Amino acid sequence: MRCGLCEREVQATSRHHLVPREEGGHHGPIVDLCQPCHSSVHRFLSNRDLARRYASVEALRAAEELQTYLRWIRKQRVERISNRRGRR
Repeated sequence: MRCGLCEREVQATSRHHLVPREEGGHHGPIVDLCQPCHSSVHRFLSNRDLARRYASVEALRAAEELQTYLRWIRKQRVERISNRRGRR
C-alpha cells in the first residue's frame, strides 16, 4: 500500500476524509494515509482549515504547516508514531 500524502510504501493505511465529517464531508472524497501522516494532519491542521483550505491531496501536500514533517517522514521507515492529537 502507498500513503496518499508521503507516498511511502507502508503495510497499512486508514481513510482520511479530505473534508472532515464534522465539516460536512461524510460522502466526500477520501485518501488513504499511513498512521503517522493521518495523526500529523490532524495534529497540525484544524478540521476547519482542512475543509476550507486543504480539500484535495495536492493542497494537503503543499500545506506549509506540513512541510517539515513531510521532509522528515519521507526518509523514515516508521509505521507508527504515538498519537499526538490534542497536544498543542
